[in-house]
Amino acid sequence: MKVILRESVPNLGEAGDVVEVRPGYGRNYLIPQGKAVLATEGNVRRIEHEKRVALARQAKIKAGAQQLAERLAAVELTIARRVGEQDKLYGSVTSLDIAEALSAHNLSIDRKQILLEEPIRTLGTFEVPVKLHAEVVQPVKVTVVAEG
Repeated sequence: MKVILRESVPNLGEAGDVVEVRPGYGRNYLIPQGKAVLATEGNVRRIEHEKRVALARQAKIKAGAQQLAERLAAVELTIARRVGEQDKLYGSVTSLDIAEALSAHNLSIDRKQILLEEPIRTLGTFEVPVKLHAEVVQPVKVTVVAEG
């Protein structure tokens, strides 16, 4: 029996592939679970159309992420914190602090998109990567200065 996979199935194929499976596997598992549809001519056309629409949507999202990356490249953040001995910060600068500083520049970035491995605990200038899309990562320059 020929089916079109609607999602990737391990050891069988990727979404959109037309594969040959045993009738019982297709009828009792793949089709009821919504993982596949019968490979009729109409379904093949519909799946191809859905692929084109999804690719166009992904291209539009990526283009928006690249525009945002260009805006991020022009931003330099300065965050002031209280400092103790040897320029150690009281507390730290976290991804949440960076997200709030970016929102002050009219850039809405979720803190989960900020790839800060560990909080910043010293004064200085740091390059912090921001993941805007699976293929678009833009570093932001963050300068931590002494308050007052």
